Amino acid sequence: MKLSDIIDLVALSAVWGASFLFMRIAAPEFGPLVLVEVRVVIAALFLLPIFLLRANISELTVHWKKLAILSVLNSAAPFFLLTFATLSITGGFAGILNATAPIFAAIVAWVWLSDRLGVSQIVGLVIGFVGVLVLVWNKVTLDFDGTTVAILAGIIAAIFYGVGGNFTKKYMGQMNSLAIATGTMTAAAIILLPIAIYLWPSEPVSTRSWIAAIIMGVASTGIAYILYFRLIRNVGPVKAITVTYLIPAFAMLWGTIFIDEKVTSIMVVGCTIIFLGTALATGMLSFGRR
Repeated sequence: MKLSDIIDLVALSAVWGASFLFMRIAAPEFGPLVLVEVRVVIAALFLLPIFLLRANISELTVHWKKLAILSVLNSAAPFFLLTFATLSITGGFAGILNATAPIFAAIVAWVWLSDRLGVSQIVGLVIGFVGVLVLVWNKVTLDFDGTTVAILAGIIAAIFYGVGGNFTKKYMGQMNSLAIATGTMTAAAIILLPIAIYLWPSEPVSTRSWIAAIIMGVASTGIAYILYFRLIRNVGPVKAITVTYLIPAFAMLWGTIFIDEKVTSIMVVGCTIIFLGTALATGMLSFGRR
């Protein structure tokens, strides 16, 4: 990687990690689904002018069905689930659960796209699963309290990301990356709008929560997508996905600095194990040819 690519990688990790902080701040007042709608509307309004200057609107109209499906798989559903999760668990904890997305992507690719898994990838999947068990072992109960449901929501969000990534690979490989980002944000905003209007909070939302939502929409969604797709263009998807390893670290850092979230030893251990499993499952690390 060039220095500029490393800077992009760290910056992307920082703004995506910050999204968990903004969720924690704004979700209690907006509600999870309304906050997601505000987030994707702001992101769409940010991306649309950039897209119209650089690309052709026909890319959105021709592929609108695929973009609508991807908007649910890769934006609306996981955004909602992670935002819901942060109502009961810390942003750092949710960030670690989100870091399992490449593991699920590898499983989905194996089942759906018949991608072959090497020994390193299989071991990585097992290690990643162990990491999740370590992380949630003392928090999941059979009575499905708030924490248990939040953890399940975070894991299901990671599964959605895994499916969405493979959907993109299978059906949208030839599309302009900026068109995919703009189209999915716009489609998600349209799909969620009726429900968001119905669920709009009856009490006025504080300025603090509005600021958090706006920054999340512009920086943690709009700018983040631009950085991510630029990384894919410059260094390829395999190296670009290493951003997943850094996001939980920033999520925990911002939460600790700004809203006094606690980072436990179990979180650190579980995070480390998940990172190792993800690195093996995605091919970033391997045992060699044999």
